[in-house]
This record gives sequence, structure tokens and C-alpha cells, in this order.
Amino acid sequence: MRERAETIDRLLAVRFDTVLPAVMRRENIDMWVVIAREYNEDPVIKTMLPSTWVSARRRTILVFFDRGDSLGVEKLAIARYDVGAAISGAWDPASEPDQWKRLADVISERQPRRIGINSSTTFALADGLAHSEHEAFEQALGPELYSRVVSAERLAIGWLETRTPEEMRIYPTIVRIARGIIATGLSEAVIQPGVTTTADVEWWYRDRIRNASLVTWFHPSVSIQRFDQTAQSGDFSSRVEADVILPGDLLHVDFGISYLRLSTDTQMHAYVLRSGESAAPPGLREAMSTGNRLQDILTSQFVAGLTGNEILKAALARASAEGIRGTIYTHPIGFHGHGAGPTIGLWDQQGGVAGRGDYPLYPSTAHSIELNVAVPVPEWDGKQVRIMLEEDAFFDGTTTSYIDPRMEELLLVPRP
Repeated sequence: MRERAETIDRLLAVRFDTVLPAVMRRENIDMWVVIAREYNEDPVIKTMLPSTWVSARRRTILVFFDRGDSLGVEKLAIARYDVGAAISGAWDPASEPDQWKRLADVISERQPRRIGINSSTTFALADGLAHSEHEAFEQALGPELYSRVVSAERLAIGWLETRTPEEMRIYPTIVRIARGIIATGLSEAVIQPGVTTTADVEWWYRDRIRNASLVTWFHPSVSIQRFDQTAQSGDFSSRVEADVILPGDLLHVDFGISYLRLSTDTQMHAYVLRSGESAAPPGLREAMSTGNRLQDILTSQFVAGLTGNEILKAALARASAEGIRGTIYTHPIGFHGHGAGPTIGLWDQQGGVAGRGDYPLYPSTAHSIELNVAVPVPEWDGKQVRIMLEEDAFFDGTTTSYIDPRMEELLLVPRP
């Protein structure tokens, strides 16, 4: 844990020096005020706290003031303490008992042009300023200073979504760890056909994550598609009941971990071999290839500046032209599993997503390429199978590449 803390703080220091000034200037906000109370933390402030802070302390107010290229961004805490090594405490309760008064003085002394606060009707991750704190903030500033207040929505999203080169050096290892755990769960090490249930595998994943000193940000799901069952519908709003895993089943796992403040989100498939089989039926293998093709179509539409809705529309049009019946519901990933940035479809909104889908794609961002294809399988009497894939990828501004090599072949249970 000590080594993890050192890594988290090192990565955070780089972000304060590089990401923070760049995004503040991009959004033309010269002062950003982030306010939170203990146990009711703003999602943004949780990504700014040092590794040894589990939560904010009492009321923690961070003030970032851009003094220009030569002086850089001043980082202050209107709090009783320094907030890590980067943010200096700027409130002495003995000399000024009123924390809000001290905040107003700090702002007045610096005379910012535009004061950003985390308030948004579109992005939950950028809407962290609680109502009562907002009221107290407005009252403390007074009409003239408060007239300079604007939403820091795009600044907050930019801070959260931007990945640094230092983060991307370690992200592949995190994704590889997650994928390794998935693969083990989808093997004879965990699954005994005819005995093991999907719920058994889900809880094995939870135990394995905990035993590896990791955490998950959602409960893993394991589901089955099989020859003699009704085809899975397009409605993913309800979970299938636990079922015993049998030879001939097509298994699906949705799984994610968080490590060093970075999250993964991955979906993979495995086929349970029947007696005498050494590979999955050709129709299932072809369906897997179709899923990979839809991934390629989607990522080929990743162009900086295009919105999530524009990317979605272009990808679906190309897929339709190729005869692929696909559904796209791709999202950013990073500090949060369903992260900050452009939403590229939802499973039940293939015509575009108002608000979140109108946000543009920026370079140096990570995304979970999440989608499915519906393909008839000849060996299953033409029954339609859904290949549901999710792979974490990085967009550098020009190229989209998978953080760990994507799945292109079905896993087999047992492994040959």
C-alpha cells in the first residue's frame, strides 16, 4: 500500500503541473473553486486528494488560480491543512474564524475574470457542488464577484478524462491484470461443467479481486447463451438468474477493477467444449470476427473534435452498409468506470444521446469500446447469438489503440 501511495502521488503531481493548466486555459477559466465536505465529496476533488486522504476533511475548499505561463497555476486550500505536497493551506482559523470569509478574501485579492464551479445539468461527474455549499459560496462572494461565476463543466470533464503519458505507462499493466483474472475465471480452474453456476463464477471473481488486494467498481456478471434456450433480447436492464454451466454453452463476462485510481471495464466470451470438440463451432468463431469488425468500424470513426453522437451515427451507417447488425454503447474510462467524456451511444439510445453525446472527442483520452453484434449461427439452427465485447482503448489524437491486445478468439473451457 505504501508503494501504491507513492505512485498515486507521483502521478497526481504530474497532473497538477500539466493537465490542470492546459485544461483551464483551453476552457478560458482563470480560477477554479472546488468545494466538498467530508463524506459528501465532489467526484473531482476525490481525484485531487493525496493518497493518504481517504476523504475530504471537514469542509475542504481548493482554489486554483492561473497566473499565466511564467508563474503557472497557484494551488491553495481554504482548509486547516495543506492538501498533500502540491496544495498549500491558506486559512488560519485563529486569525479569521469564518472559512467562507477567508475564501472570499482570497478570490477578491486575485480578481479572477471567470470563476469556475462544478455545476452541471449534463454530467454528474461535473456537478459535485452541493446545493447548500453553493448557497453559502454565493452569499460569501457577494453580487459583484459572483457575477463572474460560470459552470466549470467542461473544465471538470477535461481534468477527469485526460490521461497523461505517465498514467499510460502503467494502464496496460492494470488492464492486463483484469484480463488475466477474467481468463482464469473462464477456465477449468474455476468451472466444472454440470456443477458450477454462473453465480459461483461471479462470486469467485469477487473473492479473487479481494485476495489480490484490488477492488471492483461493480459486481461482475456471468451469463449464458446456449443452443436450446431462447435467444437473448436486446434489453440489458435485467439480470439473468443463476444457471448451471453446461458443455456447449457460450459464456459472457462483464468485469472491472480499480487500481492506482484507474479503472478497467472488459467483456469477454468463452465456449465450453462438448465431448470430442477441440474448438468452438465455426459459426460462433465467425460471430466473434464480426464483433471485431464492428470494433474496427467504430474506432475508425474516432476523429478529434467529432462529438460522440457524430461518431455513433457514422459507425452505425458503415456497419449497416456492411450488413452488420450492431449496437454501440461506448463510454470513456479512467478515474471512473463510466468515465468523463463523450458518450457514444447507449444500448437503448442508438439515435444519439442528448447532452453527453454532444461532447467532443479529445486527444489523450481512454475509452471502453463497448458494443454487440447479433449473428445467426448455422450450427445452432440459425439461432441468433449476441457477441458482446468491451475493450479498453486509448485515443492519442490520431490513432485508437487497445491498451492491452483485444480478444479476437473465444476462450475455451477447458483449455486445449
